Formats: sequence, structure tokens, C-alpha cells
Amino acid sequence: MLREIFRMGLTRRKMLRGAVALVGTAAATSFAPRAARAAGKTVKIGFLAPLTGEVAAWGKPGLDGCLIWAEWVNAAGGVNIGGEAHTIEFVPYDDEYDAGKARAGATKLIKEDGVKLIMMLGGDPWPGVQQLAEREGMLCTTLLPSDLSPDTTTLLAPVEVHPIYNVTGVQWLAENKPELKTAVMCAQEDALGLPSVATYLAAFEAAGIEMLDDTLFFDPATTDFAPIVTKLMSSNPQIICLDTCYSDYVHPICEQLFQQGYKGQIISCTADFYDQIVAKTSKEFMEGFIFQFPDFDDPALNADFINFKKPNEFYAEYSKRHPNQWGAVSWEYAAVMDLWKAAAEKAGSAEPGDVLVAMKEGGKGLHAFGEADWWGKELFGIDNALVGNWPVVAIEDGKAVIKDFKNIPEWYDKHGDLLIKHMDALGQMYYQRA
Repeated sequence: MLREIFRMGLTRRKMLRGAVALVGTAAATSFAPRAARAAGKTVKIGFLAPLTGEVAAWGKPGLDGCLIWAEWVNAAGGVNIGGEAHTIEFVPYDDEYDAGKARAGATKLIKEDGVKLIMMLGGDPWPGVQQLAEREGMLCTTLLPSDLSPDTTTLLAPVEVHPIYNVTGVQWLAENKPELKTAVMCAQEDALGLPSVATYLAAFEAAGIEMLDDTLFFDPATTDFAPIVTKLMSSNPQIICLDTCYSDYVHPICEQLFQQGYKGQIISCTADFYDQIVAKTSKEFMEGFIFQFPDFDDPALNADFINFKKPNEFYAEYSKRHPNQWGAVSWEYAAVMDLWKAAAEKAGSAEPGDVLVAMKEGGKGLHAFGEADWWGKELFGIDNALVGNWPVVAIEDGKAVIKDFKNIPEWYDKHGDLLIKHMDALGQMYYQRA
């Protein structure tokens, strides 16, 4: 039921700004990097995600980022596997966010193309792939760890762990603005909103911040947010939390908060295309807005513990090729490939099983934002999510700025019981979702 609600909610989200031209079924063809290829053999990587349609913003920008990644890696000599240089070639397939098309795509990628890894957005398409992946021993990755369960032994969530990272924003807020003691929250009632609500409730409780009212859930079809904002402001909260609202909701909610004279703190999981919100409100209104996704031109990403290769240069190249299209997934699939490359070189093999073992060896991995733990058994039933640091981002003078990196496992060690309590209350534990 939740997956269907999730699908319906995503259908109305106009996530991709501007016209994104990409051939539909033809997207299943290979994209050869423009840079000079590395000498030697080729390893094919499957990119099975929505490349067209209204969910394409969670797939197409990631493919664009991966093509830059491949050009850079191949030009530098490729991937050294067992002493031989291997060129990386991505084989995309447009699953159109549909389980049946994902199953057909996975079958083609495995049986015809011989890929060694399948990267997915996850969500609704994953059930169409799960049995095939398990049967074939195919290593797959997802950006939605709610796909994880004790039965998904070849599926990893190696980069994004939504919504657990949301605790870091609340933690930072409590440490840096301790005078803020009351909050309210709204969310769309779907499979992204519900677990995120549970996470924020746990984080607020851990921080000693009082919720003045129950979470204000709204239908994903909502278009008029004026009454919702009026209700949120009625209790005079110091903090208004927008949960993991889609940008189609965050934008009009912020506009209404501005128009209705809200002066307090705003915190949200995302703030996609935040420059548009600033333009419709003001820099002063958006000053201090807290969320979780940085621009990769941020100098904080040049710290020694960051494992994403050349983040500032990557952001510049991406922005040059795809103006105004930067988003969370622009870097996330490429970050998966950094982990895969290191594991394949360590294993001396590109075979899925060998890479899986090498990637999880020792129970730790080099996440984009630092060393992290393979974690999640209590929440997902399996330790297949790579969890560690996550950035806290605030808007300052109209620009996203990383304020700090907070460690999720450290928070969980202290407050995990609260997270499980709220997840259970909203039916979001893995055994409840199953």
C-alpha cells in the first residue's frame, strides 16, 4: 500500500526543471565516454533508473554525473583489475519507474549486456528485479534503503540513507540555537514522508524540542498550501519542519510562510532549486534555512576525510554541461562508482560476488563524506546500508553552505531506541513494511 502511495505522490512531482531531452527506450544503448579510453578490457555497468517521465530527476542527472565520472576515470587509465586496465562503460536502461520495465531491463542488462553491477533508484521498480538479482547473484544498489530487507542479500544502499540522516540537522540546530525549544511539522502522507516524520520526531525528542501539535499530514495532491501554513503558524512555533517534502511542496510552503509573516527557523530534508525560493521570497527570509544536501562547489568538501574525487571540479563540469540541473542524485550514483572501483581493484575482480565481499570487508567503507559503517540490521533487517557522516547545510546570503558534518551512528548509539519507537508507531519498521 505504501509503495502505491509513494508512486502516486511521485507522479505529481514536477521534479525536473526545464526540458530534459533523452530518448526513451533508446536510452538502453551504451554511452561511450568522450575522453580517451583506457587500454585493455571493458567492464559494463548497468544504469537501471527512470530516465524519462516525471521521476526522471532521480535518474537522468545521475546518469549525466556517471558519464563525467567514466570520462575522468578512463582518461586516467581506467580501473586496475588484476593488473589489467579496464575501461568503464555505462549501459543505461529506462525503467520509467515501473517494476515490469525494470524486470525487462535487468534481464537485458544481465543476459545480453553482461553487466557487473546494476545501479538503481529503487522504490517501486525494485520488486521487479529482486528475485532475478538474487537468482543471478547480481550486485545492485539503491538510493532508497527502504528496499532493504533480510532477503535482499545482493542489494546495497552505499550512499544515501534516507531518512536517517535527517537527525543531523536537528542535532546541529539544538547545539547551535539552543534557545529554540518548540516545533511543528508537516509532511505529505506517503512512503517518503512517513519514515521521515518518525526520524524528525525522534531527533526533536532527543534534542529536548517540544512538538506543539501532531504532525500535519497533507494529501500528495494538495496544491493550496495557505491553510496548511496558517495551521502550522497558529501555535506560534519557533521551528517549522517541512520533513521530506518534495520541491513542489517546499516552494509554495515557503512562499506562504513568507507571505504570512513567519519569522522563525525552518528546517527541511531538501531545498531543491533553493535559488528559486530565494527569488520568490527574500535572502533575509531564507537566511539560516537548514537542510541536508550541499552544492559540491562548497570548500568544506575539500577536507581530508572526504572521499568523493574532486568535488568542486565535478560540480563545475556538471554545471557547465547541464546548467541549472544540479541535484542530489547528480553526485550520488558517481559516489557509488567510487566505492565499486575501490572494491573491484581490491578484489582483483569485477565479478559481482567478489566486489560485494570486498566492499563490505571489515564492516566499514569509504563513504563520500568519510569512513562509514555497514549498518542497518535493527532498522532494515540487514547491515547493507553504509552509514557515517552526513552534512548539515544552511542557506547564508542566498547560497547553500555546509555548516558541519554529523555522525549518524554516534547519534543512533545514544538515541536509537527513540528512532525505533517512532518508526514502529508509524508502521515503518522493515518487518511492518514487509
